[in-house]
Amino acid sequence: MTTRLSDIADEAGVSVMTVSNVMNGKRARVSPATIERVLGIAARLGYVPNIPARSLAANSSHIVAALVPVGENNSLLVSPHTVAVVGGMETHLRHRGYHVLLRGIEHEDQVAQTVRGWSLDGVVLVEFTDEQIDRLRVDAVPLVAIDSYSANPRAIGVRSDDHAGGRLAGARLADAGHRHVLFAGPPYQGLGVVGQRWTGFREACLEAGLDPRAIEAEEVLTLFEDGRRLGLRLRRDHPEVTAVFATADHLAVGIMAGIVEAGGSVPGDVSVIGFDDLDFARYTTPGLTTVAQDMAAKVAEASRIILEEIEPAEIERTETEPGTDSTKAPREPVSLDVHLVERGSVGPPRG
Repeated sequence: MTTRLSDIADEAGVSVMTVSNVMNGKRARVSPATIERVLGIAARLGYVPNIPARSLAANSSHIVAALVPVGENNSLLVSPHTVAVVGGMETHLRHRGYHVLLRGIEHEDQVAQTVRGWSLDGVVLVEFTDEQIDRLRVDAVPLVAIDSYSANPRAIGVRSDDHAGGRLAGARLADAGHRHVLFAGPPYQGLGVVGQRWTGFREACLEAGLDPRAIEAEEVLTLFEDGRRLGLRLRRDHPEVTAVFATADHLAVGIMAGIVEAGGSVPGDVSVIGFDDLDFARYTTPGLTTVAQDMAAKVAEASRIILEEIEPAEIERTETEPGTDSTKAPREPVSLDVHLVERGSVGPPRG
């Protein structure tokens, strides 16, 4: 026999609406004791929600898409950063009764198509460039953009303080005595994530007295193999460089591997700093000194914002006076602090 919401409500001594709110994650005005009682009864009775019916009744699919641009390899989860963001999002949103749709995007036009085709409640953009986000024309659902400096007013940016991170890396290498340094990261225009890190890095190096001509930049993609190839040719292409700041940990680790493969050592011949502080940074030899961003906090903040945009707090809905303009001002972007994690990949310049 199929268990209905009314069966749970009768046993719990509450209304069907209360049970519906609990099961749909709308629990702002339900006491913790009632939530626990309803969920316990639902589990004991083996209640299984009819998701299509629930979506029709609520005019909500309860689906949030994590959209990721795909490159030439047509693969979604190449970057450890992307894996961490999507995995964390799924946990946060699942606990609030939402499903996460992971989908690759080959062109920005597919964002609007995906929103319509899946009746999405919200979209989180992961690894999109600012230029791609600037071109988006999606008005139907809330958009949160991870690591974005886009001027698109529809996309709410959640990012780390990339400029401060670049400054931390530049200051650390200058303090260690390095006077010829290299910035390694993907091509950039303007002041997006990479541009912010470059600007902060260069500022700190100049303030420490480095010659502007001794602050080089190398355009390279942020995968391990790209870093390895740069490390292999570093001595040939940049013979004066004694330290490298890479814009991602997996790029930095690849650079370290290439340096060693070419007969050098880290930090004996070249010091290396990364950015992210992903788990593997502590397992390299030597351990990778890196600018740490709080990935868990960034994912939690993005999840919180998308949920608040999808279903505003009930108190806002119920206490708005009739005739009052309830239009909200655009949210300001969220920027989270970073800090430097010292391990063993930075030392004094080679003699």
